[in-house]
Amino acid sequence: MTSLRMTAKGRRTAAALGAVSAGLLILSACDKPTPLATVTVGSTSVNTEASCYNDGKKISESEIKDCLQKDAEKSITVGMDDKVRFGVDPEIAEHGWTLFINGQQAEQEPYKKTYRTIPGNAFFSAGQGQQGGASLKKAQVSIVETNGSQLMGIWHFQLKKGD
Repeated sequence: MTSLRMTAKGRRTAAALGAVSAGLLILSACDKPTPLATVTVGSTSVNTEASCYNDGKKISESEIKDCLQKDAEKSITVGMDDKVRFGVDPEIAEHGWTLFINGQQAEQEPYKKTYRTIPGNAFFSAGQGQQGGASLKKAQVSIVETNGSQLMGIWHFQLKKGD
């Protein structure tokens, strides 16, 4: 009877070791997730991984144009009087990051902090690619990680104009 218990115990131990080994093998095959970028308006937040990212290295010139034209998968509603808060992982801030609005660079110098606030009305003014003085109903905002003149990552969000 004792030998049966040891055999059952041995089988359980072997099964547990096999499960742990399989789990480690699966984890080692996974891609490392890209750093996250977050947009918060009031108490609502959305975050996303990069649309284009080369594991912290420069994105090729051929990819940049296509990536900047990709549609955002995440959206958030923004009122004209709202404050839009952008947050990035520290590794993005280390290099610096800039905002692009509807595919056009909106600022010259990269920002090197993990968090910043911009008024909501800045994204829907008539000067942002709209003709005839009408205001925009939505804007695609891209957070672009830079390292000097090199682009390292691009995150997209759609801001929808609220009432």
